[in-house]
Amino acid sequence: MEEALRFVAELDRFAGIERRYVVKKEGVTDPSYGKSPTSRTIDELLKYGVVNLDKPPGPTSHEVVAWVKNLLRVPKAGHGGTLEPC
Repeated sequence: MEEALRFVAELDRFAGIERRYVVKKEGVTDPSYGKSPTSRTIDELLKYGVVNLDKPPGPTSHEVVAWVKNLLRVPKAGHGGTLEPC
């Protein structure tokens, strides 16, 4: 199993999801274009990473971004799209 698929499978296990993956073709990526998330340092994950969260009703999107910045101790954070519940 290639490294990226192992990473996704590990996320599934963490989330308690059971799935079966079928790999039709494995590709080769030039390492000068980046690296697998499992190979990144904590600093790289914080600098280039994405936090997926399910915002509960109540706090504003702005408040949640402020909490993320405070929890992760990062100078900049933002959100793409709306964080408001449907």
